[in-house]
Amino acid sequence: MKLPRGLIVSCQARADNPLHGPQFMGAMALAARDGGAVGIRANGPADIAAVMAAGLPVIGIHKVFSDDYSVYITPDFSAAAAIVAAGAAIVALDCTERPRRGEHPSVLIRRIKEEIGAEVFADISTLDEGLKAADWGADYVATTLSGYTEATGPKPKEPDLALLEALASRLDIPIVAEGRYNNPERVAQGFAAGAHAVVVGTMITNPREITRMFVQEGVPR
Repeated sequence: MKLPRGLIVSCQARADNPLHGPQFMGAMALAARDGGAVGIRANGPADIAAVMAAGLPVIGIHKVFSDDYSVYITPDFSAAAAIVAAGAAIVALDCTERPRRGEHPSVLIRRIKEEIGAEVFADISTLDEGLKAADWGADYVATTLSGYTEATGPKPKEPDLALLEALASRLDIPIVAEGRYNNPERVAQGFAAGAHAVVVGTMITNPREITRMFVQEGVPR
């Protein structure tokens, strides 16, 4: 299922979040759909199965954390197969070339497309990584990891529009903007810079962090 042009909402909640769990993420996906989202990004088989009820394209990820490796976004083939089995037609994976427990992303992309018939959404942090992911066969390239890797940290407050523009000018596959697009003005900037779609998570689906922001920035001390 091809991603339409528009806003993608990331429906995720960590285990320590009161909204953690498939019931809540499924409801978030329905609300996002009713608000005009064109796709959902969700983590793990249970949440992915729940958000399928919204009837939108699902970008599935499977976070598998390790004490030995920094790569945790769908780090191996078994993680990808599990989320496709849950319903995701698009698999997002870390396509940086950092050490990981699984196969190199070039191998993962090929296997995901050939063996389980899913599209691949490459989360990258640099222009070189994006170009390589496209060359390996990724269907989408996203700026998700800019500011979150050793090569691109520390995390800035602003989205990486320069990376977005560079990718859009060099590649003929859809480029997705993700990372710190936390208000409508920044989303508009992402589309103006060449994004096919923009992903927003925290500022739509994480009331705890939104509340913290209002308290920290708006309440007098």
